[in-house]
Amino acid sequence: TIRPVRRSYYDPSSAPGKGVVWEWENDSGTWTPYDMDVGITIQRAYEKQHPWVDLSAIGFCYVIDFATMGQINRQTQRKRRVRRRLDMVYPLVSGTLPKSQCLLVMSVKAAAGPGTATLQPRKAAPAPLATPKPPLPTAGPKAPDGVAVVRGSAKPLAAQGGRRQAASTPALSSAGASGSPPSMGSGKASRPGLGTLNRSHLQRLAIAQSRVLIASGVPTVPVKNLTGSSPVNPALAGITGILMSAAGLPVCLTRPPKLVLHPPPVSKSEIQSIPGISHSCRKTTKKQAKKGKTPEEVLKKYLQKVRHPPDEDCTICMERLSAPSGYKGPQPAVKPDLVGKLVKCSHVFHVHCLVAMYNNGNKDGSLQCPTCKTIYGVKTGTQPPGKMEYHIIPHALPGHADCKTIRIIYNIPPGVQGPEHPNPGKSFTARGFPRHCYLPDSEKGRKVLKLLLVAWDRRLIFAIGTSSTTGESDTVIWNEIHHKTEFGSNLTGHGYPDINYLDNVLAELAAQGITEESLVQEKD
Repeated sequence: TIRPVRRSYYDPSSAPGKGVVWEWENDSGTWTPYDMDVGITIQRAYEKQHPWVDLSAIGFCYVIDFATMGQINRQTQRKRRVRRRLDMVYPLVSGTLPKSQCLLVMSVKAAAGPGTATLQPRKAAPAPLATPKPPLPTAGPKAPDGVAVVRGSAKPLAAQGGRRQAASTPALSSAGASGSPPSMGSGKASRPGLGTLNRSHLQRLAIAQSRVLIASGVPTVPVKNLTGSSPVNPALAGITGILMSAAGLPVCLTRPPKLVLHPPPVSKSEIQSIPGISHSCRKTTKKQAKKGKTPEEVLKKYLQKVRHPPDEDCTICMERLSAPSGYKGPQPAVKPDLVGKLVKCSHVFHVHCLVAMYNNGNKDGSLQCPTCKTIYGVKTGTQPPGKMEYHIIPHALPGHADCKTIRIIYNIPPGVQGPEHPNPGKSFTARGFPRHCYLPDSEKGRKVLKLLLVAWDRRLIFAIGTSSTTGESDTVIWNEIHHKTEFGSNLTGHGYPDINYLDNVLAELAAQGITEESLVQEKD
């Protein structure tokens, strides 16, 4: 199996250049490192002694608070611990990258002598490069055979090479750096210019890979031998098995679990309506905001006047509340020095700033506190027109064997953006529709469905924006209410089993102002 591989280089002054790793605490109490680009962003803000950093600029709805060392979800307000630790510094590499990089993927073949194998490079890597990241193998009895090529533009290099790869694949590193195949052990080469690896070296290499990967704490899959099992990183399970097999060790690679996105085919006669929920389809159209009330009239019912403002900043314009508003945009018909307090959460702002914020939003008669996200009125979104279908199918989700499954089918066609969207008059795309989502047909699952129906009617399930997956702009995207789109597995993180999903999605709905009280309001 041939897969492309690549290296990433970082400035010596960046987080990887200094050996700094930022991690967040997951639900099981263990620590997970942030992606490299996220860690670099956090470290940059930390070094500048900022009190916090907002990650929304790089596509994540989180704020990192350095005072409490916590990660805060801006939508649900859920908090997690974060930590900063020092690790090994990436090795320094200098020189100039050639225009074309050929990164080496070795093929292991059986040698003529018993218990030996030949490492045969097809094309060696240039001298300035350190070890490439290992390819993702396909588990199976046969050895991969071929090379992978990565192309990049020439540029000066004063950067950092890979850490774990250099530690875990010493044999490959020596070959890639020197431009010639490694020669280890005393066996003769099977053809001119090719070295051989003796049995003991192969065993040590396989064991060293396993130990390094176990110590790194990354997910593992079993590579079994006669004496038991040795956990190995998924990315290296294939090459480790190959090396162990070449060394004369019996190996059995377990196959990766199968991704199951959809249930088995269901006939129309097997589909059932959901008790307690009328109809099986819901459509939405573009709803225009109610006219006749000015922004000042809308906000008046949510505010109390403050005659003596506290000695603190307005968190919208960042000017003192005792001074006039610092908002420089289109001026609302409100005095810039007027101060108001929101009646539920008691946060204080310039009324001038709140009116400007309302005018820049959906103007639907609702207001959301910019500090604590408390919602005043009924929040609606900008979801484009579409259809939502829902019914019961006679199959059980993993982790919910005691009940059937609720299937939701969303279908939104492409169209033209309206005045409430980012680029009015411009067309938008709708990728991946119809989208199939799944809930257990349990009491809590039906509760979630009822609230999702409210969210759909309020146009809060989808929005138009930039996809965090593909980077495409002006396209239909999910709007902070997570759905399970994987039916029979959880390989992508969007499936089952997931014991916390229903509680988490209820919290996300509540963050949009949708709770059990909303069901009563909808009936009224």
